[in-house]
Amino acid sequence: MIITDLTEKDSAEYKFRLPTTDEGRFSGLPGVILTVTDILLEMDPTSVSEGERVTLRCRTKCTVGLKPTYIWYKNGQRLNNPITSYNSLILDPVSSEDAGNYSCTVEGFERILSPEETLTVRYGPRNTSVSVSPSGEIAEGNSVTLTCSSDANPPVDKYTWYKKNVTSPKASGQSYSITNIISEDRGEYYCEAQNTIASNNSTALMIIVAGKQTSVVTAAAGIIVVVLVLILCLSGLMWFRKAFKSTSDTRETRDTADHGQGDSSPVYDNISGMAMTPTAAQTAATVDQDDVHYASVHFSHSKNQEVLLYSTVHQPQPQKQDEDVQYAAVQFNRPSAAT
Repeated sequence: MIITDLTEKDSAEYKFRLPTTDEGRFSGLPGVILTVTDILLEMDPTSVSEGERVTLRCRTKCTVGLKPTYIWYKNGQRLNNPITSYNSLILDPVSSEDAGNYSCTVEGFERILSPEETLTVRYGPRNTSVSVSPSGEIAEGNSVTLTCSSDANPPVDKYTWYKKNVTSPKASGQSYSITNIISEDRGEYYCEAQNTIASNNSTALMIIVAGKQTSVVTAAAGIIVVVLVLILCLSGLMWFRKAFKSTSDTRETRDTADHGQGDSSPVYDNISGMAMTPTAAQTAATVDQDDVHYASVHFSHSKNQEVLLYSTVHQPQPQKQDEDVQYAAVQFNRPSAAT
């Protein structure tokens, strides 16, 4: 009889019997006892603090050679170049990275692994940090929540909040909320995480408090008020200009009535004179010069009004026979109509 892939369940007493007419005459008594043992892993201790020493031993009751080679596994992956001493794996000093599930076997029997043993490594809080919600500047009157997180084994059992340059703690618990925040709340905050092994502080986080935020409704109301004021100012300005213009027109009308209805009617007349031959005396007296004569003619149409006539007369040039032009301007003031 051949048994393959032996396991511990195959351990038993084996015997044979040759069947004949005489029962029991040809039985293989006593039988053969087969003992099958598994490979065992011993770990001492199974829970340690970071920095301590751990020893793992791989054992079997079977004879596997004079100097067997043991193979070690962690979380199902074979360990390369572990520190060993015969059938022992030594972890000294142990770190948090050494935590996991371990097993072992004997070279040549890789299909047979020992049952897994779990190594637990305790360590104090680390990578402690603070997060804030909402982020950025916080307007006065709003709220802000600070949250502390840390990696530790066993888990952190106490969180304490501090404000920089303030000796007494501000609060306890993993989260710290500041409601109705004011300018005095600005500053740097940090948390302390603590478990049975050690404690650790986070880096400080700056909280910036901005001026009080105006509500949307208030801002909209302010805009509406400004627009209404502008409209009223423009309306008042337009009314004032219209009233001023009306007053000016009324004054002009009254002035016209006081000085006589109708405007002055200027009359312009061009008078052309034929060239005249000057006398010798005139020539001597008027060389390169023109004598200008001015005249004013008054026409009285009423006792309170007068009509003015302005005239400018140029004498002809003596040395030319061309036609000279004389200009006259006459302006009449019309009498007002009888009332």
